[in-house]
Amino acid sequence: MNAEFILQELLSVANPEKAEFLQGFFKTGKGQYAEGDVMLGITVPTLRDIVKHSPNLPFSEVQTLLDSAYHDARLVGLLLLVRQFRKARAEAERRQIFDFYLKNARRANNWDLVDISCRDIVGAYLLDKEDRSILYKLAESDNLWEQRIAVVSTWMFIKHGQFDDTLLLAAKLLHHRHDLIHKAVGWMLREVGKKNRAALEDFLEEHSRQMPRTALRYAIEHFLPEERIRFMKKD
Repeated sequence: MNAEFILQELLSVANPEKAEFLQGFFKTGKGQYAEGDVMLGITVPTLRDIVKHSPNLPFSEVQTLLDSAYHDARLVGLLLLVRQFRKARAEAERRQIFDFYLKNARRANNWDLVDISCRDIVGAYLLDKEDRSILYKLAESDNLWEQRIAVVSTWMFIKHGQFDDTLLLAAKLLHHRHDLIHKAVGWMLREVGKKNRAALEDFLEEHSRQMPRTALRYAIEHFLPEERIRFMKKD
């Protein structure tokens, strides 16, 4: 089994009707953030099942999937990398997968592709590392998807009670122009709040008046109504 076999398998289970709906849902129209992306209309559980029954592929074969015009093929390629990273025990192998993922970060060119992969590769690799400067470089990128990778990868840190990078990156991306970053920042702040409410409230006390409303709404989603009203107020 190789990349071409997987591509043929994907084409055999394509759902044109569902693909048409997903083309709109994932904003693939002219001038939208995923302009030109092509959906096959395959559900994520089906894609995961294909990955489950696929062998580990060399990077050259995964590259073929990541270079595909089909969104679904790129998702399979990313899920294969996630699985290989989870199985890897040697630090050198984990580093190779991490580097290969970052080399292809711009191929994760929609929010679902970023969210399904980055925290389990980038976040997991950096979890025990002191040097996390790559996240700040990604945050300064001119590419929307690399910027989203920077903040969503910190989900893995939050899971293990580490909040500093999330809060620093949230502040760094506070005035980003795109709502996909506003949503990612708000989502990660909300996750911080689940683990450490005081840390989130301290951040909001300092930044809530300058935050995009979308990010703020995501961050305070689980607050009581009166608390949400207080933070949503603009002086």
